[in-house]
Amino acid sequence: MAEDLSKTPLDALHRELGARMVPFAGYEMPVQYSAGVMKEHLHCRAAAGLFDVSHMGQVILRPRSGDLADAARALETLVPQSVLALKEERQRYGLFTDDEGGILDDLMIANRGDHLFLVVNAACKACDIAHMRAHLSDACEVEPVEDRALIALQGPAAEDALDALAPGARDMSFMDVTTLESGFGDLWVSRSGYTGEDGFEISVASASAEEFARALLAHENVAPIGLGARDSLRLEAGLCLYGNDIDRTTNPVEANLLWSIQKARREGGERAGGFPGAGAILARIADGPERLRVGLLPEGRAPMRQGTELFADEHDDTPIGAVTSGAFGPSIERPLAMGYVAIDQSALGTKLWGAVRGKRLPVTVAAMPFRPATYKR
Repeated sequence: MAEDLSKTPLDALHRELGARMVPFAGYEMPVQYSAGVMKEHLHCRAAAGLFDVSHMGQVILRPRSGDLADAARALETLVPQSVLALKEERQRYGLFTDDEGGILDDLMIANRGDHLFLVVNAACKACDIAHMRAHLSDACEVEPVEDRALIALQGPAAEDALDALAPGARDMSFMDVTTLESGFGDLWVSRSGYTGEDGFEISVASASAEEFARALLAHENVAPIGLGARDSLRLEAGLCLYGNDIDRTTNPVEANLLWSIQKARREGGERAGGFPGAGAILARIADGPERLRVGLLPEGRAPMRQGTELFADEHDDTPIGAVTSGAFGPSIERPLAMGYVAIDQSALGTKLWGAVRGKRLPVTVAAMPFRPATYKR
């Protein structure tokens, strides 16, 4: 029920802007505004979009010893990423894994000098915090950040819009993190996002969040964007949605996320293994996966949605995979999808068949991202 849902600090602003609100991960969130998903998507690609992502979890890991390396070593017992090698004012993508090598959540890990700053998914944040407290408390204070909103500003005009309010934003490169002074208090800024566009994620004090969002929206190129367009944007960028494309049943290797596991944590590396499910994950790296997450381009105009079964032949009875995310891609002007297929059907250009409303429709394995990323390197 709506009264059981949490609200973000921007809830009143969303309603003032005419957002259609929907339940999402325990929150009332804007799925779209009056412009509609298609126009919001294209506006983000052409100019800049403002997204409320305050439902996501922000967490500080503070080393009890005062030595950040101790926090990094501790976190490496829960993720297969190299946290020790993460330089100050830089961040990287990470994964919490379980004992079977499945993915508990994906997250961002930032080195902010005297502590690590993590951003985790909304639906997983309570479990993630409990997981970290259970395993890291001897080495770290695990501090959920409860008094800050999180705003994503994405698109080619994002740099100008943010730098006008927080000078120094334009000097950042992709995956940089820093604190910028502004008239809205200190902003914790990363040059990153989940759209394939250049842009920023900005943690701002909750008390200042609405005023800050209004100031960004006052920029001629910035418009509010809802969850609907956020989903089609990340899908065009070939990015996973936790719960759809990755979960506890998926190994990072078959999820095509091997790039996120640095050599130091792989077999033969200086800190190989030592994370949950290391045996299963390292074995999958060595032996190769039996299935693989791939990009998919359906022919025609009909999208293939999550759950669509995939077949090697139009008349086969046994599926060789399934779609995990699918939509229409406004930027590429055609349907697109991603999903898992048997490894011998995963080569680029392989023609498969999807079962859509009782019919078999052709679909081709394609490279991701579907549209080139425009990050500022």
